[in-house]
Amino acid sequence: MATTTASIRVPVPPDRVWQLIGGFGTLPDWLPYIPKSELGEGGRVRSLTNEEGGLIVERLEAFDDRARSYSYSILRAPFPVTGYLSTITVREDPDAGFSRVEWSGTFTPVGIGDDEAVTLFHGIYTDGLTALRETLAA
Repeated sequence: MATTTASIRVPVPPDRVWQLIGGFGTLPDWLPYIPKSELGEGGRVRSLTNEEGGLIVERLEAFDDRARSYSYSILRAPFPVTGYLSTITVREDPDAGFSRVEWSGTFTPVGIGDDEAVTLFHGIYTDGLTALRETLAA
């Protein structure tokens, strides 16, 4: 099993960050490469469409509004991994008015090496967090 984590510090209070990213269907609000998200099964499954029209289906596995965190698994995606579980968490930074956002994942590569899978997801997380910072700055 492989793991990776990316994090970013943003000059926005954690409650404001969580208001933007804490909804399971809100990825299109801050992640430009996911322009469409549709919720199903009472909001526990999201069907995402990427920029190329590809489909990614994910299931909400855990949600903690108080801790500003949720975890999800991938049910269907064009990624060469199985057993994918990811968590997004917003924490208060020691500097007042700042937040630390962390996006992590564990997965088992299929047909590729651990390093290649880690590079793939670390890039997705890093690009996503950069887009989040830009959205919050707008």
